[in-house]
Amino acid sequence: MAGHRAFAEVRAERARGPRYREEVDAIKRVMDEALTLAELRRRAGVTQTHLAEQLDITQGSVSRIEHQSDLVLSTIRSYVEALGGRLELRAVFDGESLPITAFPEGESTAP
Repeated sequence: MAGHRAFAEVRAERARGPRYREEVDAIKRVMDEALTLAELRRRAGVTQTHLAEQLDITQGSVSRIEHQSDLVLSTIRSYVEALGGRLELRAVFDGESLPITAFPEGESTAP
């Protein structure tokens, strides 16, 4: 098709751009600073067993949640709330940080 290029070509061109390395390094820094759910739980001084009781699930289910790489947002929200926190979701575009309302007020987040 006229005007269309292969994705591999676009990606290779972008990788040669001056901002590419800066963007990759920034993403790596954010990922290095991010906590896993297990680290978050440990920092809160909460055991898997206690958290399981708060969520009304088994300790094994807490372990599975902590080791999953692709979680449902409502599961993460319930997990954080059971630790006494509040989950905030934001989208960042060129330095502009925009809150995303993923859960209408009062929506249940039971796992």
